[in-house]
Amino acid sequence: MNLMLPDSGLIFWMTIIFAIVFFVLAKFGFPIITGMVEKRNKRISDALESARAAEEALAGLQQEHERLLAQTRAEQTRLLQETAAERDRMIAAAQEQARAEAQKIMDDARKRIREEQDAAMKEVRNEVAAISLAIAEKVIRKELSGDAAQKEYAERLADEI
Repeated sequence: MNLMLPDSGLIFWMTIIFAIVFFVLAKFGFPIITGMVEKRNKRISDALESARAAEEALAGLQQEHERLLAQTRAEQTRLLQETAAERDRMIAAAQEQARAEAQKIMDDARKRIREEQDAAMKEVRNEVAAISLAIAEKVIRKELSGDAAQKEYAERLADEI
């Protein structure tokens, strides 16, 4: 008997047993295995679809984020420009007000100086007139004989005063 070649009866019984096992597996095992594989495939496809939807939602959120960020940057730029314009306007107004106040102070000072000069000149004129009258009075009182003596006397009185 050759061990490498199976006997025909053995082949018959192996075929029958294989058919029975195949029938039992086909009736009870394969539907369960196929159902499990289909469920797993459905779970995987659902997970892939959920991942695709999440990816699309994330892309939409990223676009919204970029839009909001650009809008915020534009608003920031606008506010900075408005603030700079307001600052420049306030500086210009303050400078103009300072110029106006300085001009008013200068005008008031010039007016006071003119008034004081006029008052001083009036006082000097009054003093000169009073001195002239005093000199003339003294010259007239003293009866001087000559012009040279009167002139000398007037100069001496002027030096005294």
